[in-house]
This record gives sequence, C-alpha cells and structure tokens, in this order.
Amino acid sequence: MMTDTRSPIAAVLFDWAGTMIDFGSRAPVMAMARVFDEAGVAVEEPVVRRYMGKAKREHVVAILSEPEIAVRWREAKGAEWTEADVDALMLRLEPAMQECAALCRELIPGAVENFEMLRARGIRVGSTTGYTRTMMADIIPAAAQQGYAPEVIVCAGETAQGRPAPLMLWKAMVEMGVWPAEACIAVDDAPVGIEAGRHAGMWSVGLAGSGNGVGLDHAAFTALSAAAKAERMSAVVAEFAAAGADFVIESVADLDLAVAAASRAIAQGSKPGAEPARFLGGTTA
Repeated sequence: MMTDTRSPIAAVLFDWAGTMIDFGSRAPVMAMARVFDEAGVAVEEPVVRRYMGKAKREHVVAILSEPEIAVRWREAKGAEWTEADVDALMLRLEPAMQECAALCRELIPGAVENFEMLRARGIRVGSTTGYTRTMMADIIPAAAQQGYAPEVIVCAGETAQGRPAPLMLWKAMVEMGVWPAEACIAVDDAPVGIEAGRHAGMWSVGLAGSGNGVGLDHAAFTALSAAAKAERMSAVVAEFAAAGADFVIESVADLDLAVAAASRAIAQGSKPGAEPARFLGGTTA
C-alpha cells in the first residue's frame, strides 16, 4: 500500500528584506534616511521602521504624514508637502535603494537551506516585496547567485494596492497557479505583511529576530545573549500577534517549525487565523 507523502502546503510566499535577504532590514532605513536628509528634513530610524513593509511610495507618504515630520518639512520648505514632493523623493529613492541594497543583499542564514527544503517537498516558492522592480534589479540576480530564486516575484506598484492589501499575494498565487489560499503560507518580518497574509486567507508566519522589529544586523543580533534576544523580540512577537500571525519564529532558519505546525493544523481541520499566534522558537547562531 502506497502512502501519500505530499505536503498539505501548496506554496510559501516570502517577503524579501529582513525575511530572505538583509538581516535586520537595513537597506530601506539607510536609503530613506539618506533621501530625506538630502531634502533637508531629518527622519529618525524608528519613524522609518514604523511603516516598513509598505510599498515605498506609501512608505514615503506615511513618513511625511507624521505630525513632527510634517512640521519639519514645512519649516524647511516653507510650505506643506505635496504629491509633487513625493514624486521628487521617489525619483531619488529609486537609485538610493539600489545603492543601499547593493550593500545589504546577502541572504539570511538558513534561507537557501529552507528554499531547497521546500522544493524537495514539492512546495512552490514565490515572493512579494515592498521594493519596486527597479529597486530589485540588482537584488534578484545576487540572490540567485547565492542559491535563492523564487519562481514568481511581485513588486510594489504591480498591483492596485500594496500591503496590507492582499493583492500582491493573490497576484503571486495566480501567476504560480496555486490554490486555495489556506494551503499557502505568507512569511514576513513586518506586521503589515502579516496583515496582508491574514487578508489573503493564508497562514501567516512572522520573523521576530531577523527583520524590521529588532533591526540589528546578523553579527549584532547573534552577539546578544539568549535573554537579550528574547527581550528584544518580545514586543515584536506581540505586534505580530496583534496583526493576526498564526506562528512566529526567530528567522527563516526556523521555517521548518512553521511549515510543520501549519501542516498539523491543516490535518486537524483548522483554518488560518483560528488560533492565537504561537511563538515556535528560534535557532539563530
């Protein structure tokens, strides 16, 4: 008698920065800070990180809409910001993101191993990102050279709305020809990405250690004690839970824990979002 060993998971859809590349999601912070500084308006790192995961134009608008930043802009420019100002910032942000991403395009430890694990199990791999296609121009081939090449990449601006709308995830599903959504997993390092996964009807997995929430590069994060890591991640785990995550892990290195948990839940007849978020642990070294 033959046993069906196929996974109940049809596909995993990854975010990029802070999820599969750029431990700590440093590139967007560097680029945003540089562009605003060039415009004569200082923007602190926590403000930039508050809106991480959004499409970059929406990210710029969100920063400009912060009351304190709006005041700084008015004092520096003599007028309220306009859509034309957003256009000008975006014009500079495209090359700035490319420049900064080139410095932060190393894959996160465990990314290749888990990509290969998924493919070995017959699980399709796609991706979405808040970066535009231009911003991804150098990242995509660099990731491929390191062993990571998802079959679909949906970029900011390629759907009518970005995160937290589910449209990028749905577009990836359509292009890959996978369904239903409840057989797919969205993996992201920012709450807005978790919200998108929830709206899409997918299992949502948050990465608490490698991404935007903690914001440290790999060397700095791994230098922390276990207690310090747990303390740094606690608020991030809470944010993911509030956003509707099903599972939270430390980094992509622990993805197998989330895939196994989602598979068990499916086997038990559970649906995404039916249970409170569970932190499954971490093994980042």
